[in-house]
Amino acid sequence: MDKIAKAFIAAKKEFSPVLKDKNNPFFRSKYADLGSCLEAVNDALLNNGIALYQQTFEDQTGVMVQTVMLHESGESIQFGLLHVPAAKQDPQGYGSALTYARRYSLITACGIAPEDDDGNAASKPVKKAITPTSGVMDNLSTDQQTSAIDDAALICSLWDSGDKGGAFGAYQELRSGDQEYLLGVWEALKKRSEVRSGLKKMHVEHQLQAGIVA
Repeated sequence: MDKIAKAFIAAKKEFSPVLKDKNNPFFRSKYADLGSCLEAVNDALLNNGIALYQQTFEDQTGVMVQTVMLHESGESIQFGLLHVPAAKQDPQGYGSALTYARRYSLITACGIAPEDDDGNAASKPVKKAITPTSGVMDNLSTDQQTSAIDDAALICSLWDSGDKGGAFGAYQELRSGDQEYLLGVWEALKKRSEVRSGLKKMHVEHQLQAGIVA
């Protein structure tokens, strides 16, 4: 593994910024798609003798992706499998899950993170306090907005695949973190009223079982 390790370190020094150059008009935010992520790392890897490819595996509920780096010496690194459930059991649902899985598997393997391409994040004004009438998403950074949308999509995918316990577990993990961010995820779920109602019900049941609610 000595050769590929040395080559990967050299390539990582040459990675380009992963720019958020795609617009999400609904949330007035930007995000980096799979193409932007590949563009940031592919040339640097090839220049150092590393070919990156992603394997897919059959799964009845979604997709499984594994990122692999193959060095010209024959050495390779295989990263862990990433499973993403499909929101719908149709070509569109599986296609969306595959793109999502490939993007996050790549980001994790290369240790990269998207950043703003206009420099506005550094000069973002102080956030206003959240009120019942203020826009929750407007109080989050563009990074947080993208993450909130992705977390909401993951919760919905788990819910739609029948893994309601997994969806509730993902939601509960968020509850222990930044409450402002949690409100952003909740806002991203607003078009899925049945999911929000189900999560509320499961939360109350969880509290009852824990003896928190009388």
